[in-house]
Amino acid sequence: MYAIVEIAGQQFKAEAGRKLYVHRLEGNEGDNVSFDRVLLTDDNGTVNVGAPTVSGIKVNAKILAHLKDDKVLIFKKKRRKTYKKLQGHRQSLTQIAIESIG
Repeated sequence: MYAIVEIAGQQFKAEAGRKLYVHRLEGNEGDNVSFDRVLLTDDNGTVNVGAPTVSGIKVNAKILAHLKDDKVLIFKKKRRKTYKKLQGHRQSLTQIAIESIG
């Protein structure tokens, strides 16, 4: 069984035992979180599509770690204008483990 769930504005495929990296969530490491914005469920070929969400289904997960992604460099330049700008950014992420669906 798997479900398409919306977590922090993004959609993820959630299966029991799967680990996901999502945008930073509130909570400490080891806390349990649940998501009720389930958009689709599939139980061995039986597909249930929500309009917009499937009612009565929750995805339970556990926060494993808070970490940062690799650095992304943004370089801007305008030719013949002596304009150059370099910026860096590291996105804050949370690693979660999906425990159950339903």
